[in-house]
Parts: sequence; structure tokens; C-alpha cells
Amino acid sequence: MTTLLTVERARALRRRLSPPEARLWVRLRRRQLRGLKFRRQHPIGPYIVDFYCAEARLAVEVDGQCHDHPDRIAHDRRRTAWLREQNIRVMRLAAESVRVDLDGVLEFIAQTALERRGG
Repeated sequence: MTTLLTVERARALRRRLSPPEARLWVRLRRRQLRGLKFRRQHPIGPYIVDFYCAEARLAVEVDGQCHDHPDRIAHDRRRTAWLREQNIRVMRLAAESVRVDLDGVLEFIAQTALERRGG
């Protein structure tokens, strides 16, 4: 269940995307990626995912170096497991990949979303 606090946190996060998230959002918004609709900083239950495509039930996470910390790794695993229970696939992308190979990242996202959508 998504709470009001989670929704408020998501709104705040939308106003301060990281540079890799902002770079990716420019190419995902307005159905620019093969007509797929993405939302940014989207609340799902108790969590907020960086980008979400509802029609494919696909969450896209852009992970910076802070995700390498043991506490963060454990949190990410719990979160991914919970989302998987909701039939949501979580795609984790390194922020560096978004920076150096945006076109490749976009192709990977598109292929995965279209496969999950069934077309």
C-alpha cells in the first residue's frame, strides 16, 4: 500500500534527479522510447522506483556508487524481492552505463519492456 509519505517523498525526488537519472529521463519521457510510457520516481507500495513502465510492469533503477555499500545492497535485495512478488521486473543499471552508453541502455530497456509487454 502506497502511503501519503511515500507519495510526498516521490514528489521531492522528482525535483532533484541525479545527473544520470535526468539524462535518461530526457529520453524516456513523452513516450519517446518506442511508444512506451514511463513515470519517474514512481511510488509502488512502500518503495519509490526511479522509472516505471506500468504496461510492462518494469522498474528501471539507476544505481550510483552508493549502491555498492553493504547496507544498501541488502536494502536493494529486499526491495527487489518485494517488487518481484508484485510481478514487477527490476532492471538495475549502473549510472556509469547511462553516462557512457545511453543508446545501448535505451535499447536494453526497450527490448526488455517490449518482451514483458508481449510485443
